Amino acid sequence: MLRCAGLSTIIHWFRRDLRISDNTSLHEAFTRSSRVIPFFCWDDAILRAPDVGPARVNFLLRSLESLAKNLEAMGHRLIVRRGLPHEELVRLAKETGAEAVFANRDYEPYARERDARVRVALDSVGVVFSSFKDSVVWEEREVLTGTGGVYTVFTPYSKSWRLRARPEPRPRLAHAKQPIPAEVVSLPLPSGGAELGHPLGHELFPAGEKAAQQALDAFIERRVFGYCEGRDHPADEHGTSRLSPHLRFGTINVRTLLKRLAETRTRAATDAERKGCDVWESELIWREFYAQILANHPHVARGSFRPEYDQLEWSGKDEWFQAWCVGQTGYPIVDAAMRCLNATGWMHNRLRMVVSMFLTKDLLVSWQKGERYFMQRLVDGDLAANNGGWQWSAGTGTDAAPYFRIFNPSSQSEKFDAEGRFIRRWVPELSSMPDALLHEPWEDPLWLARSRYASPIVNHKVQRDRCLAMYKKVRGSTE
Repeated sequence: MLRCAGLSTIIHWFRRDLRISDNTSLHEAFTRSSRVIPFFCWDDAILRAPDVGPARVNFLLRSLESLAKNLEAMGHRLIVRRGLPHEELVRLAKETGAEAVFANRDYEPYARERDARVRVALDSVGVVFSSFKDSVVWEEREVLTGTGGVYTVFTPYSKSWRLRARPEPRPRLAHAKQPIPAEVVSLPLPSGGAELGHPLGHELFPAGEKAAQQALDAFIERRVFGYCEGRDHPADEHGTSRLSPHLRFGTINVRTLLKRLAETRTRAATDAERKGCDVWESELIWREFYAQILANHPHVARGSFRPEYDQLEWSGKDEWFQAWCVGQTGYPIVDAAMRCLNATGWMHNRLRMVVSMFLTKDLLVSWQKGERYFMQRLVDGDLAANNGGWQWSAGTGTDAAPYFRIFNPSSQSEKFDAEGRFIRRWVPELSSMPDALLHEPWEDPLWLARSRYASPIVNHKVQRDRCLAMYKKVRGSTE
């Protein structure tokens, strides 16, 4: 790091940090140099990956538009290129005379391999590559057990995480010291995702740094106190923060969220309000927990956290998986959730647990098929969080004894969408269904036939027993 001090020109490579406020690498590049070159590279390896979909590509594009405007307002210019990052960075460094490339760390397997190639390529032309911790508060091996090991159970990890002092947000980017020469060319940003091979068929989630700040303000000032209760009800659009897409693309930083949360918690007047703040903080810690699981146990990107569960004999039918994908399983809460996902790129967290557990433990379809489908559809699709959530639901992950946890979709529906507001919105076939039948419409075959809604493709009680037998078979072979 010492040899990076006092440099003339530094390239800051934007990846999952599309903001000018509270950005570690950008701040370091600005303070250590006379000129910063803000840079973004369209990487075809990512654009063409099978688990990348329109919702995220279009959110990324709109966030880049916001970023470019914010940089321009401060006298900076975003340089955009398309190609292999290690080749484009070497080319840009030669064009600008940059002595270093700074970036915030990305912990996903492909990102690590990509950054290793970048480091080698830059080193070959005498350019320093430095990376910084930014997307998480504590990374990889910073929160360890008393014996120096990595936590694999959330509760003790969370307790240890909370004992550490929280870092302060980094300062906002200041006005440019020196302009980027006009001869340094930049590609125009595409007008839409279709130009990148990802046309969007639904309304876009609000994107960009300003949208992230507005979402935080709306949640932290008015709704966080009721989060403990409100977060479980999918019909309540204001029950959750909806900040996960912004955290995914770094249009806001978790340090900023934690600082605002700490300030807000001092205004909490009741134990219930303080609990709302604590539970939301716990959700932010879950994000960090899964990030360090992926960083320290990269095999989870390819298979079960507990390798013995790779032996599970998934017997679900292809047509069951397809019915799940399009929201035609005959279970209203599952179908409403999946239709919402397909139409908006978003799914409420409670519903993510319901539908993933239904796929794995009712339909007996591999969690990896569901994980991939989510990544193709979700605007906030993040490998670590998505993988961790699916493995939690499937019972193959870090949970101490999870395989026998099986949600009853009807009970979940009755508890968290009692009036059926969410179901009626997304399953219009059931809009006139009596409340008493809404959660289990098959109980009245005549009503069900009139509604033209799908009959259940499986029987929950029967499938539950089959699921337990499937898991016990694997556990018996490894004990």
